[in-house]
Amino acid sequence: MGSRKTTPWFVLNAPEVGQAFEEFRRSYDQGGVLDRKTKELLMLVMACASRSTYNAEQHLRAALEAGATKEEVTEALMIAVGEDAGAQLAWNHQIVARYLGNRKP
Repeated sequence: MGSRKTTPWFVLNAPEVGQAFEEFRRSYDQGGVLDRKTKELLMLVMACASRSTYNAEQHLRAALEAGATKEEVTEALMIAVGEDAGAQLAWNHQIVARYLGNRKP
């Protein structure tokens, strides 16, 4: 038996908006200038950043199927870690500067 595509819950519950989202997703999934491996690595990073286990597993498999190596997957995830840490430091600086100014300890 082949796999049948099921209608996503959000299309069933909000057909107009849900279908528009599906069309948007299809447009970047099938078109654009980035190759499949790059797209899957990006989607893997986003899935991991949002801690979506299901999506992370799906995009990890798809990235490997698209030719990504263990090293490429790891590097992409480590770049995401670095960017997230940088964003956290910038936010921390803003909140510290707002309440403590640039005082030395």
